[in-house]
Amino acid sequence: MSPRTYLLALGAFAIGTSGYIVSGVLPEVSHELDVSVATAGQLGTVFAIAYAIASPLLAAFTGRWERRRLLVIALLVSAVGNALAVIAPTYELLLGTRVVAALGAAVYTPAATVVATVLNPPERRGRAVAMVFGGLTFALVIGVPAGNLLSAPLGYHGVFALVAAVSVAGAVAVRLGVPTVEAPPAVGLRERFAVARDPRVRRMLGVTVLGVLSAMAAFTYVAPFLSETAGAHGSVVSFLLLGYGIGASVGNSLGGRAADRFGSMPPLYVSLGVAVALLGTLPFTATTVPSAAVVMFLWGMFTWAYNPPAQNFLIGLAPANSGLVLSLNASAIYLGVGLSGVFGGVVISTVGIRALPPIAGIVALLAAGLLVLVSRPVRARAVDDGGQDREVSELVRG
Repeated sequence: MSPRTYLLALGAFAIGTSGYIVSGVLPEVSHELDVSVATAGQLGTVFAIAYAIASPLLAAFTGRWERRRLLVIALLVSAVGNALAVIAPTYELLLGTRVVAALGAAVYTPAATVVATVLNPPERRGRAVAMVFGGLTFALVIGVPAGNLLSAPLGYHGVFALVAAVSVAGAVAVRLGVPTVEAPPAVGLRERFAVARDPRVRRMLGVTVLGVLSAMAAFTYVAPFLSETAGAHGSVVSFLLLGYGIGASVGNSLGGRAADRFGSMPPLYVSLGVAVALLGTLPFTATTVPSAAVVMFLWGMFTWAYNPPAQNFLIGLAPANSGLVLSLNASAIYLGVGLSGVFGGVVISTVGIRALPPIAGIVALLAAGLLVLVSRPVRARAVDDGGQDREVSELVRG
């Protein structure tokens, strides 16, 4: 794999930390700005919604930009958003800074994924995609706990300043270490969005929304869930979350390798199938701290194994518009994230927190069912049409 892919992952780490960091500084934001923790949590919701809306629009707007330049600008926009958060005097202005940071993130992740596939041979494309997403998982494992640890001595202002500095460092690294990558041939706005008319693309985006909604609805409320089922509190919960993050890093890597070896569909089925089983049994398996540690690791591993093969499959569906189709998938991810908190809250308020993982497992089962519909037309069309569809079918079968 090209060493330059690691520089793209560094930028993804900065972007991921920018997105996830709010969860680590909520108490400080709540205290310093005199808002409730629930209100402070809307900083993450605003980021997710802004990302979901902006990603496909900005992908179309910047479609003719040279890719390295685009990546550097995206990281600098993210840095500006986090730098403005340092000086924002009110909660409302802090919300605005999260929108700015989300605009940079919405451009960077899809563009970096495409560049990673360009810099690496086709047989290593899955691993290249996994490396970019590895930066995001590393942000989950290291960036968020570090932000939580540093928020006490530095305050949330200092944490956002550090995130801005990491984003600038990522921009410098990409500018110096990544070669220029020309934009794909000019395509009109209407033609760019034509990719969304492909029913396979739409169904795959639906799989992503449901899969992320399932995973994040349970994960958002995992701390109170573990408190009730396993009696875990304080640093013990942090330890269990660390196990989830380590599992996420392992699963992300394995998902990329599996996509290269077996094609996209087999690892997608395994990821969603195991997620259904883990979520459905979580109230009965996470009853002690040791058992919860094992389950959290496995849950993180199979949840995050989903992303590389999903991205790989979408690139195969629309190689000429890979940047746009990946931006649509990024929007689907953040739409699932944005809906997950509301969905989880409704479940908890109606049937209780113990019922949340099994109900989330039912949503994952729906995602798996939709995945069946995604794969069927690909195999059928490969016989009828040949050419591009045959190539996609090979991605499915490996």
